[in-house]
Amino acid sequence: MPLLTEVPAAVRVEQLTRTYDAGGQLVHALAGVDVSFVPGTFTAVMGPSGSGKSTLLQTAAGLDRPTSGRVFVGDTELSGLSETALTRLRRTKIGFVFQMFNLIGALSVEENITLPLRLSGVRPDRRWLAEVVDRVGVAELMHRRPSELSGGQQQRVAIARALAIRPEVVFADEPTGALDSTTAAGVLGLLKSIVDEHGQTIVMVTHDPVAASYADRVVVLADGRIVADAPQLGSAAVA
Repeated sequence: MPLLTEVPAAVRVEQLTRTYDAGGQLVHALAGVDVSFVPGTFTAVMGPSGSGKSTLLQTAAGLDRPTSGRVFVGDTELSGLSETALTRLRRTKIGFVFQMFNLIGALSVEENITLPLRLSGVRPDRRWLAEVVDRVGVAELMHRRPSELSGGQQQRVAIARALAIRPEVVFADEPTGALDSTTAAGVLGLLKSIVDEHGQTIVMVTHDPVAASYADRVVVLADGRIVADAPQLGSAAVA
C-alpha cells in the first residue's frame, strides 16, 4: 500500500501570538495559535468580537507582524522578510477581499483589477485576466467606475483583483458584511466555485453562520485561541 504524503500548506502559522497595549493594559489578541490551510480549500474563521479572528487573518496575510511565532506562505517564512520583501510577497502571492471593497474611485474597473500587478511592475497576462473577469461576471463592466456599480458588482471586482495575480491564497475579511442577503449569496457562491473549480485557497473571516456554511471547514476562535476546528460535510451549494 503506497504511503500517503502530506500536502504542503498554502499558509500555516505556528505558536502565533499578538499582544497590544490598550491604555496600559496588555491585550492578548492571539495566544499561541497553530493552524494550517491546505491548498484548494475554503475555510471560514469565526468567533465573537475580540476573539482574535481578524488579527489571525491580518498576521497570516502579512498585514501585521506577530509578537511571536511563525507565519509561512508556501515555503516562505514571513518573519525574516524586510518590509520591502513582505510588500512584494503580498502583491504576488496573496489576494485580499475586504468588506468595503477598497476600490479606487478614480480608476476604472480594469485599472482597479490590474493595480496590484502594475504596482509590482508585472504586465497583466491578458488571457488569464479575461478568464478571471469572465468567471466573476464583470467582463461587461471593465470601463466603468466603482461609483457606477452596485455593492455586489464592486465586490466581484474586488474578487477579480485578488485573483488577477494568481495568488497562493485569498484572504477575505467579512466579504459579504456590506451586502444584502441575496447579493451575499451570489458572492459566496462565486467564492465557493473558485475553490471547487479552480483549486484556489480561501480563508474567510465571518461572523455570519450562513456565510460560513459555504466553507468546507470552520475554525472557531475565542480569547485568542482556537476552540473548534472541523470540516463541514455538505457545505452550501453554489449559488
